[in-house]
Amino acid sequence: MVNDCTFTRLSLTPTGTSSGFGLRLAHAALKRGDRVIATAKSLEKLQDLLVTSIHPNLRDNLRTLQLDVTEGELVLKAKVQEAATIWGRIDVLVNNAGIGLPALLEEGGTAHLRRQFATNVFGVLDVTAAVLPHLRSSKEAAIIVIGSRSAWRTEVPGIGFYAASKAAVHSLTETLAAEVAPFNIRVLLVAPGSFRTEGIYNHMYHTSNPIAANGPLREASMAKFKVLAETSKGDPAKAMEAVVDIVRGEGIAKGRPWPELLILGEDAERDVRDKCNKVLKALDEWKDVTHGVNIDK
Repeated sequence: MVNDCTFTRLSLTPTGTSSGFGLRLAHAALKRGDRVIATAKSLEKLQDLLVTSIHPNLRDNLRTLQLDVTEGELVLKAKVQEAATIWGRIDVLVNNAGIGLPALLEEGGTAHLRRQFATNVFGVLDVTAAVLPHLRSSKEAAIIVIGSRSAWRTEVPGIGFYAASKAAVHSLTETLAAEVAPFNIRVLLVAPGSFRTEGIYNHMYHTSNPIAANGPLREASMAKFKVLAETSKGDPAKAMEAVVDIVRGEGIAKGRPWPELLILGEDAERDVRDKCNKVLKALDEWKDVTHGVNIDK
């Protein structure tokens, strides 16, 4: 499919728009003339951080809605129905809401994992399921899912819970693309590297269950996470302009195939290539074993 369509006005419903990628995506879409239903856990934050930053001439195309992706299927379906009545349709869902909960695996345990998955995985699936009935009736339907290069670079102490959630999201998104293809719903998985966004670094490192043997590793990991926001090179505004280009088939995307997977950032490209090379190396070195486990004829 060549992405050369031009949409005069789309109705986008992004989650997590009070900061980070969601905030920049709302700006980018509104500047193109699209209509945006911005959602976030806090309407107060939406007002303070998003609405006030939008040029007055663009605010007519902006509506806000309180939505916590962890509220559960029934609540989310009701709120999505409310969103759909605002403009009469939903064309594009952007699953952006997410959190990062740094911790060592042994110290965080399954309780920490469940908390991480509640927002980053279960929330994504619940919101998607709630919006899909509306997308099926749109001729320009698309689902954008913000994943992470961390699904490819998992060998970093402290990032295991977040990386696992994003790896799950990547797998679900790829399956989702196959399942909604018969309805002509396009799906784009975005895997950003390190960007200067606000939200992802707001959560404190988990230290409520310290294990003495892990002390040096924990301290080194905590120090690394503290400087991530300051050393990130990615510009989130440029990233979201690229995403809007792809959705609309404009700019960098005009005349190009719908990508299905978009890697954003030089660091993300490096990590993906490193992982691919690692997998290929293992396949080559153990090829005899890989091929030697069939039932004897």
